[in-house]
Amino acid sequence: MSTPSTLPRRAVIREVGLRDGLQAIARTLPTEQKKQWLRGAHAAGQREIEVGSFVPAKYLPQLADTAELVAFAKTLPGLFVSVLVPNMRGAESAIESGADLMLVPLSASHAHSLANLRKTPDEVVQDVARIRAARDAAGSKTLLEGGMSTAFGCTIQGEVKHSEVLRLLQALLDAGCDRVSLADTVGYADPAAVQSLFEAARKVAGDKLWAGHFHDTRGLGLANVYAAMQTGVARFDACLAGIGGCPHAPGASGNVSTEDLAYMLRSMGVETGLDIDALLALRAQVAGWLQGEALHGTLWRAGLPKTLLAA
Repeated sequence: MSTPSTLPRRAVIREVGLRDGLQAIARTLPTEQKKQWLRGAHAAGQREIEVGSFVPAKYLPQLADTAELVAFAKTLPGLFVSVLVPNMRGAESAIESGADLMLVPLSASHAHSLANLRKTPDEVVQDVARIRAARDAAGSKTLLEGGMSTAFGCTIQGEVKHSEVLRLLQALLDAGCDRVSLADTVGYADPAAVQSLFEAARKVAGDKLWAGHFHDTRGLGLANVYAAMQTGVARFDACLAGIGGCPHAPGASGNVSTEDLAYMLRSMGVETGLDIDALLALRAQVAGWLQGEALHGTLWRAGLPKTLLAA
């Protein structure tokens, strides 16, 4: 199967279910089950995983074992380990843990930033500069990614102008981010908007434009991934079973499903290195741990088509 000339020949799916997914679920998954999830994802071929977030346990007890998970994940050969950090204290923990990458979230929506982080977007940029200085002073090799959330709109503020997204993107780079990414946090994006903003972001960030993060809130997650791929993006966040979401997005279903995205890419001839049957088996295992929780995705119902099985 040939790959359309406008698409990359290979793409990376960064699993974020252990952070973005589990933080949206009230129950706390035991650490040993999280380690089994990591083992299963690694065995299925995943080589980039966001294992948690360094936030106070009183806010997100579901993620209180992040340091232990980083240590375990680092024992899995070839695994690139990411964590989310909301502030300097979290960044210091990430640096100490030896994580390969720390992602600092910045909301392009002023209202969402205040609701989510109690800081303005420009105050977050100042935090990023301090985090970069602390990282360098520590002699750490942990990469710093600025994750731009609500890049396509916000349930609180409404419209987020592309010019503001691009201004903040440049500010993150000026503050010292090694990578930047764009997220449709509340599911407002459509393929045309994705292509337009990612093309503009590429002119600002060049090769430092690292990833796309899409939610399937209104059923356009995979279509938006495809649109981003047409601009040259080749790394995408996804959650096994499509779990996750944003507390400020009422009725949201969750993130793009890892297994559905892996299937779409394989069907289009884009290499991912993933064993989809192994991903589906892992999904079934995780579903057993999360009985009663809302899970999403569609591939698990129908399985791979005969045409792909024979390919």
